Amino acid sequence: MRRVSKIVDFVDVSMAGLESSPVAGALAGLRANEARYFMNKYKHQFTVTAASESQDTLDHVNRILKDERDIEFAAKPLETSRFEVEGIRMAYVFYEDGLAVNVMYATENPKKRAVGFKLSDGMDVPKELEGRFKFARQKSKLAGTIRGSFFVIKGEY
Repeated sequence: MRRVSKIVDFVDVSMAGLESSPVAGALAGLRANEARYFMNKYKHQFTVTAASESQDTLDHVNRILKDERDIEFAAKPLETSRFEVEGIRMAYVFYEDGLAVNVMYATENPKKRAVGFKLSDGMDVPKELEGRFKFARQKSKLAGTIRGSFFVIKGEY
């Protein structure tokens, strides 16, 4: 099966692929915010693939979440992204409830290995994360208020 990836446009923000989310506009802004970051910092074009076409990325992220913190999200994954830039492997999953999970795994530097959680504006903290993480707020022109948290990955993946 051939994967169909699409480039995320952070100038003309699109909800394509995220329409079933109750916070689709905010999630699209969050996805565009990530795309802008990688373009500005690394000159990397952020692309996404439908979750139904990227089981390997879902399995990778789910394994790390389960092994490291015994987290399994009930929300439906809509899209993923997976790439390597400057020695850092990145994997993203964008969920229907508005959650974005990213796994940053530096191949050479064990101190740069973490899982990040970003909550779209308007969504509740997922029950799987309630009381387990403190969320910092960040303002974004594209995404409104993003609440984020993370944990450091201890294992080898």
